[in-house]
Amino acid sequence: MYDVLDPRDLLEAELDQCRESGRAIAPIEDAVLAALADGSAADRQRMLRALRELPMASEWPYDEPSSFEAIWATLPAPPPAPLALDGDALRDRLLAAWSGRVAGCMLGKAVEGWGRVAIRSYLEAHDAYPLNAYLPAPRTREEAQALVACWIESTAGNIHCAARDDDIDYTILGVHILEQHGFGFGPEHVAAEWLDHFPFTQVYTAERAAYRNLLQGMRAPETAIHDNPYREWIGAQIRADVWGYISPGRPEAAAALAFQDASLSHTANGIYGAMWAAALIAASFFAADLPAALDASLAAIPPRSRLAEALRQVIALHASGLDWEAARDEIERSYGHYEWVHTINNAAVVSAALLWGDEDFTKVVGLAVQGGWDTDCNGATAGSAFGARYGSAAIPEHWVTPLKNRLRSALFGFDNSKISDLAERTAVLGEAHLEARQKAAAARPPDALDIATGPCDHGLVNR
Repeated sequence: MYDVLDPRDLLEAELDQCRESGRAIAPIEDAVLAALADGSAADRQRMLRALRELPMASEWPYDEPSSFEAIWATLPAPPPAPLALDGDALRDRLLAAWSGRVAGCMLGKAVEGWGRVAIRSYLEAHDAYPLNAYLPAPRTREEAQALVACWIESTAGNIHCAARDDDIDYTILGVHILEQHGFGFGPEHVAAEWLDHFPFTQVYTAERAAYRNLLQGMRAPETAIHDNPYREWIGAQIRADVWGYISPGRPEAAAALAFQDASLSHTANGIYGAMWAAALIAASFFAADLPAALDASLAAIPPRSRLAEALRQVIALHASGLDWEAARDEIERSYGHYEWVHTINNAAVVSAALLWGDEDFTKVVGLAVQGGWDTDCNGATAGSAFGARYGSAAIPEHWVTPLKNRLRSALFGFDNSKISDLAERTAVLGEAHLEARQKAAAARPPDALDIATGPCDHGLVNR
């Protein structure tokens, strides 16, 4: 499943990607299906190339560019920047964002990939629906076999630290990238740090395809495109929180940093998911509430994209007065055709959790996980936004205490990191980022856009 070295898996996923993204597949669809059924590896590679070269269907209603300049040209001018948080307040919010991210991720690990009906059935069997604590441990061999194998370290009574998860590995690595390369890092720096710190088998789908392409000598944006049918899936979105952490109140700056990271492995909505998540986190530091942060985050993604359409639909569902279950039914009808690790459907679930979560951490992360699909990713993003908005006092201790302030990691040199240490390092970066932006603002013409600057300015473009 999702084997980036298997031409059949790649071709099957690329066909779905082309169907979903508006390619005119009719002229070659039969040939693709024949290659999938009984073609050789060479046949499948040939069809992969043919799919990549297809034009857009004439009736396609969306505008979904992948270059920085073209994306930024679709966005409105950013609002004035808010006042900065004082040092103590910033540190508390960042610690809460890290803690909320880790707790939400842990909550969803054991049921990653499950549908919401299966999750509800499991919880009801344990008298644990709706979720108000970590997932109950299985009681039978059959239940244990149904859960993801990591249940032994991520269910109630079994948590003695934060278990290793790629969602958290990428957040840690983002801190390291900023410390090593500054706020002007580019995809080439992200690539170098992946190769130095990540085992190939501990990255997945789009990231693994991009990693394979790096080993073959490619560079971005080719790494995101070549034999990478997962390029609009959720991988870049789960890497994005740290760019929001260091840009509190500046969602456009966070989105610009997210692009530099995401463009190594993703295109179009895959990139927008990262920009959206980073902007959401950045906005959460100053927004009146999470729905307001969600509104602000929409300004960071192209308005005529499928992702923007999905997020607007979720907001409209909430405004219409539907309850959670009815709204989740609508999300299923509209976006259930996407793969369970796609950006669009999972962003819709996260948004719904923020809107129906009633400013309660337990309810927010509970809904994000109960919504199904990529549950650890969704719990992590929702918990991160909550922590950034409401601070440590708003996260009940039963979510934080079992973590013991410790993270396991597959990243070389980062196993057994302390959550508090990472939050402090992030705070130092956030203060430096603000200072760098202020200096740059004083030096540039008044009509230039403040996005991001830093000690190593590589490739961030002003509109």
